[in-house]
Amino acid sequence: MSSGENASTVDARAVNRARFELELEFVQSLANPFYLHSLAQQNILEQPAFINYLEYLQYWREKDYARFLHYPHALHHLELLQHPQFRAAMKKDQYFREYLEQKQYEHWRTWRDPTKVKLPATEPSAKDADVKLEEKPT
Repeated sequence: MSSGENASTVDARAVNRARFELELEFVQSLANPFYLHSLAQQNILEQPAFINYLEYLQYWREKDYARFLHYPHALHHLELLQHPQFRAAMKKDQYFREYLEQKQYEHWRTWRDPTKVKLPATEPSAKDADVKLEEKPT
């Protein structure tokens, strides 16, 4: 391999890395309802080229790419942005933006705190039954 080919490979990797980082940053920015509302107010969400770009970004839903995301809501919003009704709602209604933000906040608030998550009632396990049998009445 000549040094020209090696430099070309290094340049291609640098370009690919820069593109990856740029698209990662953009996809993560979609987790912000205020940013989505701003895009809608600027009529960016109505532009066919932008809609095509959002469709192209669906590859971030694949496991190999999604693992780099810090904000999983970005993927949910990316999916919602595929629908014209969602894009229209983001443009016309700031209350929708606030609703979206509140739902996101509630998810983050309760996501890792098991005391705030309501689980369906289940039957006691055999282990629980054994513990109750071993207890002596007082």
